Amino acid sequence: MTPDLTRRNLVLAAASVPVLTPVLVACAANPTSPPMSSAPPIVFMHGNGDTAGLWLTTLWRFESNGWPRARLHAVDMPYPLSRDDDDKPQEGRSSTLENMQFLAAEVDRVLRATGASRVVLVANSRGGYAVRNYIQNGGGAATVSHAILCGVPNHGVWADANNRPGSEFNGAGAFLQALNAPKGANGNEVTPGVTWLTIRSDNNDKFAQPDGVWIGAKGMPTHVGFDGPALKGAQDVVINGIDHRETAFGAPAFEAMHRFITGRAPAAAGITSEARVVLDGKVSGYGVANTAGTAPSNLPLAGSVVEVFETDPQTGVRRGAPLHRKVVGADGSWGPLETRAQATLEFTITAAGYATTHLYRSPFARSSTLVNLRAERLLDADKAASAVVTLTRPRGYFGVPRDRIVLDGTGPPAGIPPGTAGVSVAKLKLFDAPGRSVVGEFNNERIAGIAWPAADNAVILLELSY
Repeated sequence: MTPDLTRRNLVLAAASVPVLTPVLVACAANPTSPPMSSAPPIVFMHGNGDTAGLWLTTLWRFESNGWPRARLHAVDMPYPLSRDDDDKPQEGRSSTLENMQFLAAEVDRVLRATGASRVVLVANSRGGYAVRNYIQNGGGAATVSHAILCGVPNHGVWADANNRPGSEFNGAGAFLQALNAPKGANGNEVTPGVTWLTIRSDNNDKFAQPDGVWIGAKGMPTHVGFDGPALKGAQDVVINGIDHRETAFGAPAFEAMHRFITGRAPAAAGITSEARVVLDGKVSGYGVANTAGTAPSNLPLAGSVVEVFETDPQTGVRRGAPLHRKVVGADGSWGPLETRAQATLEFTITAAGYATTHLYRSPFARSSTLVNLRAERLLDADKAASAVVTLTRPRGYFGVPRDRIVLDGTGPPAGIPPGTAGVSVAKLKLFDAPGRSVVGEFNNERIAGIAWPAADNAVILLELSY
């Protein structure tokens, strides 16, 4: 289990802003924080297998509260998936050292671009390992003012010296043992000179569970508790009911971040809309460079073709010709595209070795260069269906009975177990005539798309933003 933590927990209700506000005002105020006119640059580090695009709504929330867009930077790790054994090279995957070095280079770039002396680092999951490693071992103690660790498995996903000892996620392994070694007179686990915050769930984080069900070992003790993300020497915010990804990408987590950095509540509780919306992002796929593989990559998928259509929000049917078409170059950029903030959009990606990927999205309230797209493949097991539609939630997991989840009129969809929220995709195989509308719903978000035929090597994604 994790050690006793001699810091004050702040327990919050994820769906209750009135509870969130007074608790954090009383305990998280930082009178030395700079005014918004000189807001510090923030660098965001994503987690295992993820992309910078997951920070899109978080950046929107900071922007809605006056943060200059030029001072918000999200890292896109080329090979975001960890190695099975950190000391052994593995194609298409990155080590803890490579993850830290890439973050360090981004911090240096941001400091040069902004002229700031220090940055704020915010990380989800595996990204927190890079943050801690950089601050402790890479010179980051001199360049970082605040570090915010969101759902980071700081004491491991499991802690057993005899179970995959070389994994960076093993709390009994060499990597985490070194990071967590006592520091200073109080024996803190965090590096001094930086102000630290951990944001975690009370008991709904799939990677902070006493049972190994979410690592494929149901019934095996993990030796990690619900408080596994907390660190001695850091302020610890506990938000009831949130899942592993919501510790970083949810609205209550944003409020905790904002208060920690500025010492005050955010002025805008939600995301304010822009009249003019310009979108861009990167297209990527799987594998090393342009070779085939199964590990997700954030490398540019040069030569892919992206088209963007406005769709009917009720049916997903296209409203006319493409708004935009581009053959993606070496930088991976598919845009820019100017569109209406109220428009629902379909993105199609065509690339050699991939299915035609039809990606449907809710309206974009604000501009962003983080609308990252990933080409997909049609699995052999799905080719017998007339169409395959996936409802996906990159910034959180589906919780049953916590959430309302409906796909094609049925909910919750098959494959989402009750209890701890730990599944972010729900796949539906259709065996009736393709080409009809399919609707996915998650709480207050609704996305409509078209069930393009699997016989034409098509994959359909209804991607939730919240």
